[in-house]
Amino acid sequence: MNGEGIFTNRTFLLYLIPVLIGAIVGVIFLFPVNEVVFFYEHKPAASSAVKFAVDQLWHAFFGGTPLKTFFYASVGAFLGLISAFFYSALYKNALSIRKLSDELEKDVLALIAHGEGDTIEFKATFKWDLRESRSNRAVEDAALKALAGFMNADGGTLFIGVSDEGEITGLEQDYGILRRKDSDGFAQEVMSAVSLKLGADACRLVHLVFHSVSGKDICRIITSPSPRPVYLKEGNELKFYLRTGMSTRALNIQEAVDFIATRWGK
Repeated sequence: MNGEGIFTNRTFLLYLIPVLIGAIVGVIFLFPVNEVVFFYEHKPAASSAVKFAVDQLWHAFFGGTPLKTFFYASVGAFLGLISAFFYSALYKNALSIRKLSDELEKDVLALIAHGEGDTIEFKATFKWDLRESRSNRAVEDAALKALAGFMNADGGTLFIGVSDEGEITGLEQDYGILRRKDSDGFAQEVMSAVSLKLGADACRLVHLVFHSVSGKDICRIITSPSPRPVYLKEGNELKFYLRTGMSTRALNIQEAVDFIATRWGK
């Protein structure tokens, strides 16, 4: 059995088990509780509320009240399903926090020294074109491609202010063209670009951390996997990027359709 099959079965069991437990609880707990309430409200001929509830439950087990039994089983199953959704959300949130915490604990210099890889990429600047000595939208798009590629894969870290060779270049040149010439202004510029080009909901997938290395600021953008396909707006076009190995590449239509069906289709 492949990993995808295991994941699918585990996800199915994650919801099936609480539903079954909820259905059982609905019959053996909610059902008799209701009968106890009924006993005190209507005073049926029985020696005690407990005996009445037990008798009614026993009667239900032998098919005496199928509609009532089904109703309480359904209520219990519904409550079990809600608890499964709640637990799943908490579990995913806990995993996200744990992953972010683990990433933050890694030594930034050790990460840079390790070089680029399937979850790490370097960009010398976010907006400033070093070759043309001016602000260039293409430079910004290159950084956003990396972020989109990480989001569509398994997440990753983009360092801004680090050259392809791992040299610390800093953020000073980007600071110089910002209205607010500091890390706060830089963070606002990055989040604005992510919201505009990748979607407002994509902002919650990125976490910016600033480090001072050799007297120069660098930005570490930790990116989480996305729960939906992330497209980059390039002019009037939407393009789908994916991190594969040490590079980020644009998928053609067929590749994107196949990948999205596999990743988010179930």
